[in-house]
Amino acid sequence: IRHHREIHVVMGNEACDLDSTVSALALAYFLAKVRQTALGDKRWLCGDASALSSPSQTSPAPKAAFIPVLNIPRADFALRTETTFLLREQGVPAAPLVFRDEIDLGGLHRAGLLAMTLVDHHVLPGADAALEEAVVEVLDHRPLERDRAPGCRVTAEPVGSCATLVTERIAQGPPGVLDGPTAALLHGTILLDCVNLSPAAGKVTPRDVACVSLLEERFPELPARDTIFQALQAAKFDVSGLTTEQMLRKDLKVLSSDELLLAVSAVYVDLETFLRRPGLLPDLEGFCRARGYAGLVAMTISFNERNEPARQLAVYSRRETLRSAVCRALEEEATPSLQLQPLVSPWPCVVTYAQGNALASRKKVLPVLRAAL
Repeated sequence: IRHHREIHVVMGNEACDLDSTVSALALAYFLAKVRQTALGDKRWLCGDASALSSPSQTSPAPKAAFIPVLNIPRADFALRTETTFLLREQGVPAAPLVFRDEIDLGGLHRAGLLAMTLVDHHVLPGADAALEEAVVEVLDHRPLERDRAPGCRVTAEPVGSCATLVTERIAQGPPGVLDGPTAALLHGTILLDCVNLSPAAGKVTPRDVACVSLLEERFPELPARDTIFQALQAAKFDVSGLTTEQMLRKDLKVLSSDELLLAVSAVYVDLETFLRRPGLLPDLEGFCRARGYAGLVAMTISFNERNEPARQLAVYSRRETLRSAVCRALEEEATPSLQLQPLVSPWPCVVTYAQGNALASRKKVLPVLRAAL
């Protein structure tokens, strides 16, 4: 703001999972490299604050600095175990990354200096509603829930991973922009999102497969699919050192209505293991009370030796009307049917289910819950 420098932020969703993180990093890097190539400026832009506050006086400066922003506080980054693993493997240090609590998006917008590209989501939460008019582009792999302004470029395609859309975008750009570390980040992300391209998981599409093949063709030194998938899967599901509160925050979405907030957490253990955690009910109560959530839906996922997912659900709320409304919406939903089978719950305020339709991921359940609110 002091230097009146325009900032183009590329930002993923609030869960800030591997797909959101890598999509933001790779697309911002690509946009910066394309801009530099167009200007004949071979410097590499980065999210380092020193690069923003001390622009070169000799090289031509681009109109905007492209900054990938990880949409969580820096303190939460350690919870994204698969992300920290993959970035570390590719030599990407955490120190120069920019997190949501380290950049004043509102201040930049009020100063007329902010443009935003959203990746892996297309609707900002209510708290960020004022930033909507700064959004100039969207890349998402979810169905559109709302129309964007006419000047906003929208790519919304039903692929397994947003990183697939980013890979396609980069592949259509100038030759030589895609490098080995970026390819490795995209490759690992698509494989993890699409469960190693397994059709049984119900996520992979031909475009995901094509992008993985393209990356492997251009960079034959990439690790074998099974090797990187198993390493990322192990890192993602390693919650052994996390408290219940950290497990719930690790992959969290928050839905809002005019009256209330509903937390929706992906939990990477089976439901029985989750329910056996010591002090779980007080932990659920404390988690929701501290953040003002009226309730919580915990969607557990685990995999067998054939990489086939098993899903279960727990709906927690002290408000009986909310708990009943959420359960009714989940039980009655037909597109897709979750094929829920009630399980015995240890507490009246927690309703538990086995989910027969293991292909119905959280991405498909969120619109159901949003409608219920």
